[in-house]
Amino acid sequence: MSLAKYHFISGLPRSGSTLLAALLLQNPRFHAGMTSPVGALYTSMLHQFGAGTEFGPVITKPERKRLVRGLFDSYYAEHGDKEVVFDTNRMWTAHLPMLMDQFPGSKVIACVRNVAWIMDSIERKYAADPYEITRLFNDDNERATVYSRVETLAQRNRMVGYPWAALKSAFYSEHAASMLLIDYDLLAQAPQKVLPLIYDFIGAEPFEHDFQNIQYDAPEFDAPLGMRGLHKVRSEVSFEARDTILPPDLFQQYSQLSFWKDTTASRANVITAKFIPTATGN
Repeated sequence: MSLAKYHFISGLPRSGSTLLAALLLQNPRFHAGMTSPVGALYTSMLHQFGAGTEFGPVITKPERKRLVRGLFDSYYAEHGDKEVVFDTNRMWTAHLPMLMDQFPGSKVIACVRNVAWIMDSIERKYAADPYEITRLFNDDNERATVYSRVETLAQRNRMVGYPWAALKSAFYSEHAASMLLIDYDLLAQAPQKVLPLIYDFIGAEPFEHDFQNIQYDAPEFDAPLGMRGLHKVRSEVSFEARDTILPPDLFQQYSQLSFWKDTTASRANVITAKFIPTATGN
């Protein structure tokens, strides 16, 4: 069994999770990366021994727990020398009870961003290659216009809608205190201030990161999606202000979804601008 401590990276797409993993990977005591297959393997296993299945009645709860733990330890066996392993998956916020049961004391770092800018970022990637049809959309009706594309992505079982709904449910759950939400704009503008807050949250020793020399790319993952460069991280952490390419009504509609700005009904931890005096909004 691995002796590494597990923490998790989750949250919304196009919100800095790959950038955060690339930064954490600089620490030789850590292992981190983009989305791993562990989440998908976990849900597949549930379907194999869940209610109504052939093996459900004969696999006990302790056995199920050991099988799930075995997924993590087997997948990360080659990183057993690391003190901390960060597994990245946007589905983890929908499965906090399992994570907290398997890994008591583990933390979830959830990357967030104004949803309108998430939609803008995806639309820019789509528009950048007019000779490709991305697999983010199932048919020509979904990819027909910016309105159909954004509406599709926002559905509760699609790329943006699902992690948004999962994160919101976790934000108000009994396990919310185990989460730290980080706004992409703050991470991009002041990483030297955000990273120490993450280290403090997970109880790790400080580490001096190099924010001008980052290396991360996953072309073998992005190419089959028809979205080249989706997970490529710029070599230097920076924030680039820009105008949106979304129609004004769409941008206004999706700008209203940042529920994490109001923490009055949640025990979740949120890194806000008050902790980052130099940060400015979009």
